[in-house]
Amino acid sequence: MLRSFIFRRATGAALIASLLAGCATVGPNYAGAPQAATQAETRNTFVRANGAAAQTTPAPRWWESLGDPVLNQLVNQALADAPGIAAANARVAQSRASLAASRTAVLPTISTSFAAPYINVPGNLVGDGGGRDEINAYNLGFDASWEVDLFGGTRRKIEAATARAEAAEASAADARVTLSAEIARAYTGLRARQAMMALQQRQFDIDSELVTLARQRFAGGTIARQPVNAAEAQAFASEADLARSDAEIAVLMDQIAVLTGKEPGALDSLLATPTAVPLPPAQVGVGDPALLLRSRPDIRMAERQLAAANADIGARIADKFPKISFLGLLGLGGQNIGDVFDPANIVGIALPQIKWSLFDGGRAERQVEVARGAYAEAEANYRNTVLRALQDAEGSLARFGGQRVAYGKALDAEARARRNVDLQQQRLAAGSIARPDQLDAERQALQLAMAAASARADLTTGFISVEKALGLGWQTADAEK
Repeated sequence: MLRSFIFRRATGAALIASLLAGCATVGPNYAGAPQAATQAETRNTFVRANGAAAQTTPAPRWWESLGDPVLNQLVNQALADAPGIAAANARVAQSRASLAASRTAVLPTISTSFAAPYINVPGNLVGDGGGRDEINAYNLGFDASWEVDLFGGTRRKIEAATARAEAAEASAADARVTLSAEIARAYTGLRARQAMMALQQRQFDIDSELVTLARQRFAGGTIARQPVNAAEAQAFASEADLARSDAEIAVLMDQIAVLTGKEPGALDSLLATPTAVPLPPAQVGVGDPALLLRSRPDIRMAERQLAAANADIGARIADKFPKISFLGLLGLGGQNIGDVFDPANIVGIALPQIKWSLFDGGRAERQVEVARGAYAEAEANYRNTVLRALQDAEGSLARFGGQRVAYGKALDAEARARRNVDLQQQRLAAGSIARPDQLDAERQALQLAMAAASARADLTTGFISVEKALGLGWQTADAEK
């Protein structure tokens, strides 16, 4: 009997396998993302590229080209410990688990149960008169269910889950791109503010000396009160600049600490000693627009979301067709424990089921329309993402080229002003000018030095913007793992 049962089950399995061989997958097959920027995809250079931008392949760990060990340390810490990265990685884990769960839908579910009830009832309830009767029963049961993916609805859901898992991975990569750029910007801002504060301190010292000299001349009756008031006002303004810079330095150090996953103040000892703003290399590899479209994680994410939306259409179409499932029950048992091991006591039931919603008021068709609308939205989002990415890259390159020129001119202006300070110093030594005149020249030179420091920070920030626009910073060893 057991052999006969097994034979029947094997025959049923063969029948089901042949049924699956003829399964169809309804809905549109994904043919890839549409072309969103035809000209950019065929160009070998960016429109706004300049002499500082080379077509060489950009460096993934671009911050290392700035040559600042502290910055390298901060970015590495952030990519490893920042809560934002941990959250993005958790979303990836969730999407992968969801994908694994969706893949199990094509497999049968099997469960087992065992029952051993003991019943003590009055004899008159079982028909033998007085007294009480004891009944023992033992049952070992197995049940299995399986829905045949006849029209590919489950396969489309797996396809959608796969695309969404890959979109989550791209989103995590985009988080790394953003974080590395935010760290570098904050670090550049900190070093620029520290450099500016040193210049502001020198300016305050000059203004204080000018106040002293003005008061002495006023006391001697050689000038009126108005020049003294003007000198004092300028000194107060310089002191206010120092206070603002000091506060901004604290804010930037706290920002960097939080970006790296630490508490405010945790990195003060590392960052307190001023160093120069790091400068980008003379030549910056930017590749070409086609490489940009392959590299930027946000474009990859939008493309994967488009693929998921396409698969959703097929899943909704499959809902309009019949669903075929099989339910199998197998039980063994009796009044003795040994009966559960006796093949003669096997009871098996196979229940094929066909479920088809013949009338639902058009609900299934409306769901298909919703899915098609979601695909159209995802397609528009993809096109917009590509165009904005190109705009971001071209704009960053244009600004970076201008910032490099501006920095060179600012250095020239500062050098000319320093030469004028030297000349005024010589005239002061010769007695042809007074000390206030020499200090005025030095003060003008300080203003141009501040402008040069600001231009230097702008140049480095522009470089950071270029690298972020290229979608770099996620191709790290840890990310690849």
